[in-house]
Amino acid sequence: MAIQSLRSRIHSIDILRGLVIVLMAIDHTRDMWSLTGFTPEDMTQTTAGYFFTRWITHFCAPVFVFLAGTSICLYHQKVNDKKHLSGFLLKRGIWLIVIEILLINWSWSWTLFWNHWGFFLQVIWVIGVAMIAMAGLIWLSYRNILIISLLLIFGHNLLNFITPDQLGAFDWVWKVLHESGWIALNESNSFGMYIVYPIVPWIGVMGVGYVFGLVMNWSSEQRIKLLYQLGFGAIALFIVLRFLNLYGDTVDWEVQKNALYTLMSFLNTQKYPPSLLFLLMTLGPAFLLLILFEKWQTRSMEFFRIFGRVPFFFYVLHFAVIHILSILYFKLVYGEWFDLANTNAQNWPDYYVPSLLRMYIAWAVVVVLFYFLCMWYDSYKSRHAYWWLKYT
Repeated sequence: MAIQSLRSRIHSIDILRGLVIVLMAIDHTRDMWSLTGFTPEDMTQTTAGYFFTRWITHFCAPVFVFLAGTSICLYHQKVNDKKHLSGFLLKRGIWLIVIEILLINWSWSWTLFWNHWGFFLQVIWVIGVAMIAMAGLIWLSYRNILIISLLLIFGHNLLNFITPDQLGAFDWVWKVLHESGWIALNESNSFGMYIVYPIVPWIGVMGVGYVFGLVMNWSSEQRIKLLYQLGFGAIALFIVLRFLNLYGDTVDWEVQKNALYTLMSFLNTQKYPPSLLFLLMTLGPAFLLLILFEKWQTRSMEFFRIFGRVPFFFYVLHFAVIHILSILYFKLVYGEWFDLANTNAQNWPDYYVPSLLRMYIAWAVVVVLFYFLCMWYDSYKSRHAYWWLKYT
């Protein structure tokens, strides 16, 4: 019974991770199949369809980073060797950063970064950096890790008054730690890196996820009780703080032209870097979903679990597949090679019109294709022990 219970708990993590991976692909499909000349969060131009298409994908990064921390804790319990775990996290963190710079960037631009304007650093980079940080943090007690992580999550918005330009020559440090931005790597400012995911709050998210791994060994009653408290508590705190425009985000919500757009403004919290309210809004429902997925593990849930078992494989490859299919689509339908992801809006051809229907159909095709690819890779990974497999 205990083994079966533990398996159900682990499966619930895989299912949740698989769900957010599938949702994440929506946003990247939009970037390559139905990009608009406005951001989906712009209340003056967006539509409900585009806003919620973007908003639903906000759950992906926080849940993925949190569960990465949980997986580290479960692996720690398995190997019971801090020195081994610390070394593993250090090497895997470096590996992820290299993959971000070389492979993920290439999947967007079709060129290696030194032949381009530079490179961007997104979620894989920040997971890598957070793992490197965890390589040191695991030597502390779980209590101290939790305290540090909660301080990073709840306190980083207190630093919003600091701007990179106030630090002069060290402005790049603040962009890496706290505020997204461009960092030039040459004197002409023509080559550099764009920090999409500053690292401070994300280290806190992974740290909290790591401590949460201990909860997976609790009895079902204790664990579910805590998950309800965490889930509803996070959602309630988000609603109160957001309603009062008191603390936790950089932009206040405002009454809009109708109730739906007012709700959209209320939900429109900052992702880069993730504000406290953004994390409460996304992680709160995730805790409740863990309860659901532990209790409800039907055959339909197996679909998401396949993705959740090999999320890195899916993430690394899906950019290139979505990108290639998009270019082929425009060639076959309109007779021209058109790379939407790498074309400025002012240069879009007359025949290009954004379409959420086209985007969702493309997303569904990609998800089905990757279901079979992920099933194959999961089987392949379980039957082989090559060194690089343990880092994927």
